[in-house]
Amino acid sequence: MANPSPGNSITLRVSAPSNFTVTSELAAAAASAGAAVTALDIVESQHESIVVDITANTTDDAHADRVKDALEALDGVHVQHVSDRTFLMHLGGKLEVNSKFVIRNRDDLSRAYTPGVARVCMAIAEDPSAARNLTIKRNTIAVVTDGTAVLGLGDIGPAAALPVMEGKAALFKQFANVDAWPVCLDTKDTEEIIMIVKAMAPVYGGINLEDIAAPRCFEIERRLKEELDIPVFHDDQHGTAIVTLAALTNALKVVEKNISDVKIVVAGVGAAGNAIIQLLLAQGAKNIVACGRNGAVNRSEEYTDAHRTWLANNTNPDNFTGTLHEAVVGADVFIGVSGPNVIGEAEVAAMAPKSIVFAMANPTPEVDPVIASKYAAVVATGRSDFPNQINNVLAFPGFFRGLLDAHVSDISDEMLVAAATAIANRVDASELNASFIIPSVFDPHVAGDVAAAVASAAASTLAERATL
Repeated sequence: MANPSPGNSITLRVSAPSNFTVTSELAAAAASAGAAVTALDIVESQHESIVVDITANTTDDAHADRVKDALEALDGVHVQHVSDRTFLMHLGGKLEVNSKFVIRNRDDLSRAYTPGVARVCMAIAEDPSAARNLTIKRNTIAVVTDGTAVLGLGDIGPAAALPVMEGKAALFKQFANVDAWPVCLDTKDTEEIIMIVKAMAPVYGGINLEDIAAPRCFEIERRLKEELDIPVFHDDQHGTAIVTLAALTNALKVVEKNISDVKIVVAGVGAAGNAIIQLLLAQGAKNIVACGRNGAVNRSEEYTDAHRTWLANNTNPDNFTGTLHEAVVGADVFIGVSGPNVIGEAEVAAMAPKSIVFAMANPTPEVDPVIASKYAAVVATGRSDFPNQINNVLAFPGFFRGLLDAHVSDISDEMLVAAATAIANRVDASELNASFIIPSVFDPHVAGDVAAAVASAAASTLAERATL
């Protein structure tokens, strides 16, 4: 059974008889139903009764109903209302637009709008590059999706994807002061998506592609990178690759192994898997076996997908042709970006001594982390309720902050590696252990360190090109 989670947090407004033990009885009843009580507040008190707000984490709607029933089973207790705290947070959306200046009088109006704004418009017309400094383009990006590969939910459409994109924009702002706006497109046509993004590009300093299904996402990213003069970052690929490399860098230190010596098995050959593999190869990995639903990608097969063809030609040096379960035997590292429960206890037990398991599928990992930890030296997931959460929020805010600050138009492997190194370095040698290989998403220094590393790598890249 799943553990209670803040994602299913509820507040129950309860009326109860007024007596000395009533609050402890209410808390005990909620806990007996499996709820994790996080707050208990008296909101109204009278001689004979009180009204109490009980806030608790649950597992799902059915569990919330059981908690309500447990409270109402107490004598004299009535649940007046149950509020879903997650839905309340999303009520009316999570974003708003605020003006940087208060327009207080005609003087302000004349400069913010007509007639003064015409001078700024003409300056940009004469020099389009001036838009970077004189408009929101300087600090604004678009979070673009078609809603076809949202979290673990799949193809749920653009409207249903909007809450995720709003959340992404909120994270950009909080962690790196990057203004981001969700753009959810009601089309799955590759050419149409490319056309729309190109048409709206003048407003933005960068494009963050999000939750677009493979293999369409690869072509969209490639074309936009070629045809736009602003950076295009596919977080499902590049963000995941950055944080995975950061975590692996420190995990290898814990188990005292080198990336060039280890056998790495990657489960999942979609957007994330491809990008992870490319970045690990750029960092010196020599023996990577990529596995899809039909087993290892190998040179004995013919693939119509250009990305699987590339993987076949650039990974799996021994041309292994077996299943995922067979591939992990003797492997030093397992990286999962696929789906729930694709390997089990026997497979983890069959890995090499001092193995590393990154089971990153959400919400259900590729293997139960508790079971994996019985055999693996280091275990990480994408979840917040286990140690070592590999979370893209460590990468994308700071990465875009660096891109915008450096005014770069494209993204290089050197920038990705620099970002991963900056994240890994936030874990000091004195802090590093099997349960702490990657910093907290709330580490206030991560985004700044990543931004500085990306800007520095961008400057080095430009300097090298200038000498060619």
